[in-house]
This record gives sequence, structure tokens and C-alpha cells, in this order.
Amino acid sequence: MSDRAALLKGIRAWLVLFVVCLVLSGATAFPLVHELCWTEDLLRALDVPEHLPGLADWITRVRQGLDATDARYPFILYGTDWLAFAHLVIAVAFYGPYRDPVRNIWVVEFGMIACAGIVPLALICGPIRGIPFWWTLIDVSFGVFGVIPLYVVWKRIKRLEALTPWQAGASAAAAG
Repeated sequence: MSDRAALLKGIRAWLVLFVVCLVLSGATAFPLVHELCWTEDLLRALDVPEHLPGLADWITRVRQGLDATDARYPFILYGTDWLAFAHLVIAVAFYGPYRDPVRNIWVVEFGMIACAGIVPLALICGPIRGIPFWWTLIDVSFGVFGVIPLYVVWKRIKRLEALTPWQAGASAAAAG
């Protein structure tokens, strides 16, 4: 297998991993009310309240809030449907670098910027919304862990670009 083919295969594998995680993250925003009931039941079955009472209390509080919102104001949960949809739409954008990584490296860079943006968003909005700091750190981890595969992809795209001098020259000519 040539260096170019190996790089392309690696880029595509990392992109598929990232897209799968993005889709799963989005898809789980649709059934929030049911998910939290299942999560609470699972935590109880695993005796988590005994070992991590703060986590169990937080999940119960969030479930109660969602239950009350769903019962009286279900239209508010429509916002999380849009959140889920946004994840799915962003995942579709990564087809561009899957198909032509060098030409569509900007999508990967956009994703890296979005991952970096998670950190200040969580650190600013978390306290404003009354989110426990330890949960804010979980939210921050989505950006930290999300940027890892994208950075790997970005580095490999740069190596792929260097192997294709005519494309690098065309990109430089288009930019200049």
C-alpha cells in the first residue's frame, strides 16, 4: 500500500470514528426524558447512589426537571431536538473531508474550532445555569476528546497534501 493510500485510509477511519461519536451524541438528545429514567434506574441497580451520591442526586434532579418541563411545557424540549439535528447536520459536513481530505481540510479545522469553543461555553454557561462544576468538566471533555481525532486527521491531511505537490501548488495559487 502506498503512503498516500495508507494516509487516506487512516484519515477516513478517524473521520468515521468522529462522525459516529457525533451522530451518537446527537441521537441521544432526542429521547432525553426516557434516557434519564433509564439512567436513574441503572444507577440504582448498580448501587451508584451509595458510592456517588452527588451523581445520583444530580441525575434525579435533572430527570425531575425534564419530567416537569415535559408535562407542562413539552415545546421547550423542541430545543433539544434542534440540538440533536445540529449534531447530525455537522456530521454530514464531514463527508467532504472523507471524500477529498486536502480540498476540505477546512471542515476539520472548523470542527477543531468548535471543539475549542466547548470549553469557554461550558465554563461560562455552566455556572450561570447552576450546573455542578464536576459536570461542567464532563461537558468540557467533549471538546477535549473531540479535538483529538480531528487533530490526528488534520496532521495526516497535511502529510497527504505534501505528497501531492500539484494539489499543494494549486491550493497556494488559489489562496494567493
